[in-house]
Amino acid sequence: MIFIKYPFPKLNILRFIFLIKRKGEWMTKSNNLLADYAAKKQDICIKNDTISDSLFREYGVNRGLRDVNGKGVLTGLTNISEIVSFKTGEDGSSVPCDGQLWYRGYNVKTLTNNLRPGEFGFEKIAYLLLFGQLPSESELAEFTEVLGRSRTLPTNFTRDVIMKAPSKDIMNSMTRSILTLASYDPLVAKAGIDNNIRQCLSLVAIFPMLAVYGYHAYNHYENDQSMYIHRPDPKLSTAENFLRMLRADNQYTELEARVLDMALILHMEHGGGNNSTFTTRVVTSAGTDTYSAIAAAMSSLKGPKHGGANIKVMEMMQDIRSHVKDWDDEDEVRAYLRKMMDGEVFDHKGLIYGMGHAVYSLSDLRERIFRGYVEKLSVAKNRDKEMNLYNTIEKVAPEIIAEKRHIFKGVSPNVDFYSGFVYEMLGIPMELYTPLFAIARIVGWSAHRLEEIVGMNKIIRPAYKSVMKEIE
Repeated sequence: MIFIKYPFPKLNILRFIFLIKRKGEWMTKSNNLLADYAAKKQDICIKNDTISDSLFREYGVNRGLRDVNGKGVLTGLTNISEIVSFKTGEDGSSVPCDGQLWYRGYNVKTLTNNLRPGEFGFEKIAYLLLFGQLPSESELAEFTEVLGRSRTLPTNFTRDVIMKAPSKDIMNSMTRSILTLASYDPLVAKAGIDNNIRQCLSLVAIFPMLAVYGYHAYNHYENDQSMYIHRPDPKLSTAENFLRMLRADNQYTELEARVLDMALILHMEHGGGNNSTFTTRVVTSAGTDTYSAIAAAMSSLKGPKHGGANIKVMEMMQDIRSHVKDWDDEDEVRAYLRKMMDGEVFDHKGLIYGMGHAVYSLSDLRERIFRGYVEKLSVAKNRDKEMNLYNTIEKVAPEIIAEKRHIFKGVSPNVDFYSGFVYEMLGIPMELYTPLFAIARIVGWSAHRLEEIVGMNKIIRPAYKSVMKEIE
């Protein structure tokens, strides 16, 4: 462990503060000019960039590559995972069913249930997703050792890249670090499956370091807190190392690490059609390097409609906790959720966050698996009362949504409903919620990148129908 109060000599600290001040002054001057100009141009952008809903219907174009029933437009083939949310009825129609998630032919529920007592599953299932088959004991031992020994950053990288220009947005910090790492790789653009495997494994190994170190830099320089830089232990799992590096005393319980390990497994992969994975495949198809492709995926994941969803759930729960006096009163909870659906409270968007999913109908398998771990952790952390509140919302929210909205499929909690609560109980700051998603999903992105390189060999280039009016 290295305790860092000031990572630079005093002279350099003063220079660093000066540069930060100058950056602020530049941003103020620049933004004042640009903000005034942008405000004047906002209305004209809205006027000329709005496309009528009727045109989408006229030309048969599906918004967001999803049809009116929410089914995604087929844009590719994959052998990595499968999501099942509907089954075929006797009359050939699609019937909503309990959600299923498969990794490389294995049901995720089976994979998680088959973990041995004391076994962390992230590394084993990462091997499965990356290479298409479960590892033998010797293969898993080798893979785990390779990942452990690869948890290193270039000399002075933490000081020169991560600690400079720290940001509250850890996703931006990580993305900057990913792109900078390309400058340290002499084979950055070298073609070949082996080289791409090497690069992907390196990023899988160091993502927890980029996230945690990025947070500590922000917490030190922006919140005036002490900075602790703990080196990862190559003998520990990804989940254990994350908690070890995050906490000042390196300490964590076995239950905490296992719950986090399960969260990582359940967020690791979710088909080729989610926004960040599709981004990975689109950018990869152009022939770009691994670092650029993963940076693009990071930019997609950080969006509040994608990886940032659990933060919205936590903000909503904080609002509910502060306005509902009796958490055990189902009628009071129900009444407040109705106000939320009517847009009267919270963010006035008329949404109950953590409920429903773009793909799943009756249930999200990930949520059902995760829920048992959440309950165990809530007991250990003496958060039973809050867990009961979550249970009440899980029960009544689908009923209220069905009352207020015309829906074509069932509504149930998704994995985001509980993940933020888990991270909060683990003492993980909210700035790291989406980066944790990335730490898991880098495995899925890597698997899809490798599959795209091996089997597709064609740039992804969908068509857009022009509705522009020719002037002359």
